[in-house]
Amino acid sequence: MKKVSASATLVLLFLAVSAAQQQTEPAAKPSTGNAVAESLVIPQGAKVFVATMPDNFDEFIRAAMQRKNVPVTLVQDRASADFEITGFSETQKAGTAKKLIMGSWHSRESASIKVANLKSGVIAFAYSYNTDNSAHGKKSSAESCAKHLKEKVESGK
Repeated sequence: MKKVSASATLVLLFLAVSAAQQQTEPAAKPSTGNAVAESLVIPQGAKVFVATMPDNFDEFIRAAMQRKNVPVTLVQDRASADFEITGFSETQKAGTAKKLIMGSWHSRESASIKVANLKSGVIAFAYSYNTDNSAHGKKSSAESCAKHLKEKVESGK
């Protein structure tokens, strides 16, 4: 139970820090209207850099983005990117009690990502994933993140 609370606390802390950074960043000068609103949009074909994450979660994110056909271009160099994906994940394997009492061998997964516009510093997208029974571990959490990112990009909002 303490690990669940720790996971939830980490996710909330991650989102709070992100929000605080967003509020302390100086506003960009508008070029074609509302610059902040423009910074929130992730256009199709945007160049996206996936930062290194603990437990190689970045590799799962890259693979999931390709598998889910997220309409962005993944780049290897942060300097050439328009957006950056950062985040973390946590896996808790099923314990003996869960296996015996509930008959479940599935792991508990938590993951959180954020996509920031590198020019303005505005966070264009954030998503958290939590499940008690993940059949495919990090793959499931990465695919959920990629699916929701795809929806954001395709919506044009």
